[in-house]
Amino acid sequence: MGKLYRVQEFAELAGLTVRALHHYDRLGLLKPSRTENGYRLYAVRDLERLEQIVALKFLGLPLKQIKHLLDRNSFGLHDALRLQRSILEQKRRLLDSALDAIAKAEHATESGKAPDAALLKNIIEVIEMQNNTDWMMKYYSDEGKAKVEARRHLWSPEKQEVWSKQWSDLFRDVEAILDQDPAGEAAQSVLARWTELVEGFTAGDPDIAAGVRNVHADAANWPADMRENMKPFSNKKVWEFIHKARAARKT
Repeated sequence: MGKLYRVQEFAELAGLTVRALHHYDRLGLLKPSRTENGYRLYAVRDLERLEQIVALKFLGLPLKQIKHLLDRNSFGLHDALRLQRSILEQKRRLLDSALDAIAKAEHATESGKAPDAALLKNIIEVIEMQNNTDWMMKYYSDEGKAKVEARRHLWSPEKQEVWSKQWSDLFRDVEAILDQDPAGEAAQSVLARWTELVEGFTAGDPDIAAGVRNVHADAANWPADMRENMKPFSNKKVWEFIHKARAARKT
């Protein structure tokens, strides 16, 4: 098992307070072994789990969700560190993009002129991308949240614009064939494009896919700006046609 540490020693080793360790113990987040007299004993493996707890807390996950996530997934330290690095790198890229956009707008105002509308639009897009993702996180499981965070780097404002155009084009093409056979060649062709776009976001991961389904199932409770943005994709006949085409493919 290696060296064991009393709570005070472990607190100094980890750079935390004894009070914090007691709190994690009470929550069942970090359960040390006990001596016959009831004293807490920590091992190196507890330091590894503590690193994951602190890192996930820093990323914004509540302690109860952290416990649920760690209890359900036996992350090795290498995999956990890789996931944390991926998420933090994406957050840094997003912050850098926002800072760069704001700096350009700030520079434009130094001469007393109003900044170009495109500069302000860029700031809004970068920040709204973060806000929209944060809002949707409530529909994902803890596993899904972690995986979406790890894939944020794939969704720059430029890529988001391309993705939105692809969906707009696809909806237009589906609307043009609503009177055709869902099992026909045209219907199956648009279904293949639909599936490809969905999997471009979910990467075929069931946890992410489940979150996406939950988001769309609760469309009535979306924020007003989200409902407005999704109006071009709200034609129920399109969704019904794709559902029929998918059912026809399975038969």
